Amino acid sequence: MKVNPKIDLVFKKLFGSEENTDILMSLINSILPPTEQISELVLRNPYNVSDYAEGKLSILDIRAQDENGVHYDIEMQIRGYDFYGRRTLYYWAKMYGTQLDYLRKDEEGNEVKIDNIDEKTESDFKFYKTSSYAELKKCIVISLIDFNFFDDERYQRYYTLKDAETSDTHTDLDYLNLYFIELKKFKGKLESTRTILERWINFLNNAHRYSNDRLPEELAEVKEIQKASLSLDTMYLNEKERMDYEAQQKFYLDEQSRIKDAVTKAEKKAMEQGIKKGMEQGMEQGKIEVAQNLKKVGISIEDIAKGTGLSIEEIEKL
Repeated sequence: MKVNPKIDLVFKKLFGSEENTDILMSLINSILPPTEQISELVLRNPYNVSDYAEGKLSILDIRAQDENGVHYDIEMQIRGYDFYGRRTLYYWAKMYGTQLDYLRKDEEGNEVKIDNIDEKTESDFKFYKTSSYAELKKCIVISLIDFNFFDDERYQRYYTLKDAETSDTHTDLDYLNLYFIELKKFKGKLESTRTILERWINFLNNAHRYSNDRLPEELAEVKEIQKASLSLDTMYLNEKERMDYEAQQKFYLDEQSRIKDAVTKAEKKAMEQGIKKGMEQGMEQGKIEVAQNLKKVGISIEDIAKGTGLSIEEIEKL
């Protein structure tokens, strides 16, 4: 059975292994704008089966650095969290803030590097930074999420620091980039995929259904996707990895079922409320309220249009 790359263990092993940096770089470049494409990438926390078995890889995000020193944190997340946006900002802040080294003197007078200092630790010792603010590099967080986080239908978005009035950027503030890819919102059909990102999303959504010798032509045209498919076909999981994968896969399937049930109940409730109000206020107004409620629970505009008879343009304005 082919493993699912949305499961974070598999995602980390596939994209976070040193022999697959070309795969990771292709995925990153499909998300970055054309003016920021990268040509070299070094993993800062490569997947190591021994580390995983010993519990040293408790967090399965991928950290890397490109030829310009830009730092990347790439995460696959199948479960929605409360305050997920704040969590993403924390990941960025931690990555940005730990670029500078802190040292202290040990009992023998030797300099010792301190990682993950907190306020208490810093007040207890005399610390100094070994590098300057001028050496800080941009940090980019890429979140591939298998749940709906934003309210609209866009599946791709990008945040950075800009002037609130003019949208101007400043070179000395251009150090925060957040990219979100909401996999569930991508509705494009395989035969109509055009961009490399669209093909990567299709692959991530459906890879466990494809065998490498039957990989659709639209995906096989991208050599890195073809390599990723082959890597999944031949990926070996030891006993601990297999047990963890099966537990995560069960959670993933349970989560999908839970979401489907919630949507079904919400649709039914929305329809009942819409029909009731439609009888009181007229069927047209009832259709509008049904559409509004369905949008809130993440039903696609096309499906809402089919169910209510409203046009896509009317629904988009709601």
